[in-house]
Amino acid sequence: MHTNRRGFLRSAAVAGAAASVASRALGANDRLVVGVMGVHGRGTQLARVFAGLKSSAVACVCDVDSRNMSAAAAAVTEVQVYKPEEVGDVRRILENKVVDALVIAAPNHWHGPATILACKAGKHVYVEKPCCHNPREGELMVAAARAHGRVVQMGTQRRSWPAVIEAMEAVRGGAIGRAFFSRGRYTNVRGSIGRGKEAPVPGWLDYELWQGPAPRRPYTDNRIHYNWHWFWHWGNGELGNNGVHALDLCRWGLGVEYPVRVTSSGGRYLHDDDQETPDTHEVMFEFADRKAIAWEGLSCNQNWLGAKGWIASFYGDKGALALWEGAYTIFDRNDKIVKEAKGPGGDELHIRNFVDCARAGGRPNADIEEGHKSTLLPHLGNIAHRVGRALRCDPASGRILGDEEAMALWGREYAPGWEPTV
Repeated sequence: MHTNRRGFLRSAAVAGAAASVASRALGANDRLVVGVMGVHGRGTQLARVFAGLKSSAVACVCDVDSRNMSAAAAAVTEVQVYKPEEVGDVRRILENKVVDALVIAAPNHWHGPATILACKAGKHVYVEKPCCHNPREGELMVAAARAHGRVVQMGTQRRSWPAVIEAMEAVRGGAIGRAFFSRGRYTNVRGSIGRGKEAPVPGWLDYELWQGPAPRRPYTDNRIHYNWHWFWHWGNGELGNNGVHALDLCRWGLGVEYPVRVTSSGGRYLHDDDQETPDTHEVMFEFADRKAIAWEGLSCNQNWLGAKGWIASFYGDKGALALWEGAYTIFDRNDKIVKEAKGPGGDELHIRNFVDCARAGGRPNADIEEGHKSTLLPHLGNIAHRVGRALRCDPASGRILGDEEAMALWGREYAPGWEPTV
């Protein structure tokens, strides 16, 4: 059953005095009403933040796992007085006139197609990282946002943290001289995913809709809900899963856009299992203006040794800057601390920025164009890994030059009827 805006706000008002006061204060057309797609974990966290803001509310939660929807609806109801509708198919949310924006925390293969569909339906979009499964989708997402005049924000939340913004301004403003090199890092102690086998689809799962835009594969018992990350058909490995956070910061601080050369080394070194993506991975991105970014990912060893704690570091001809979670430290050339600063983090600042832009206009802090450029770096690193050689890229677009095999991985095939179009 669809809920119109008037009915949604009336339900909230009847449910409690607090909602009534909020509705009168904000006005019926000022509150951003969202539907949240993919609420297994991250989506529920985001939904609670949206529900907790006075400027937004959650009308629907959507998932292909019926258990997730019930749990998410209950979690949201702890924050807002209105219980969100449980919706199994995201296309129902896009048809719902009360919904202003779609929040996407579904698997990666859904990010691009769902964003494009939402823009075409007149919805703003908050999409989790990486913004897309492949580079072509990123290009189409930018085009869809611009063609339909929608605000699209990628969930690289550090773009809205005060201390991180200050650190980026310091690097770009010459605090360490001419910054020429940056390094991002991620570690974890992930276990083996074992050897999966084909099995009956569980009754709680709409596997057909889980696959959605992706060409069909048999259900296997070690893929859902998280291990799809480690298969190229649906995911982008650790580089796309967590590397995008660090690489977004590296690219932002150095003030670079598209690389001219990308090299990759690494592989699956610890566990002998079904995973296709590297657990140990190093990638180098070289840019035309004598700058470079390196990324190191260790999915199965979290020993940071002397580098413990930082997510990205920057090096210039007068010093260096280490960026921690919501804090930074500046060093001179002799490794002496020059400045330390920290500030708040979390999701709320980033979500509030999205809500404000969706309501009043303007580009958000992690606009989809920036999101595409930062997500493209993991894609290029993965493509270099898969073809086993360095890539040359166009500095104006990031597209791969002179390598048909590599460029074939720029896009993907889709299930019939799911080909994204702007």
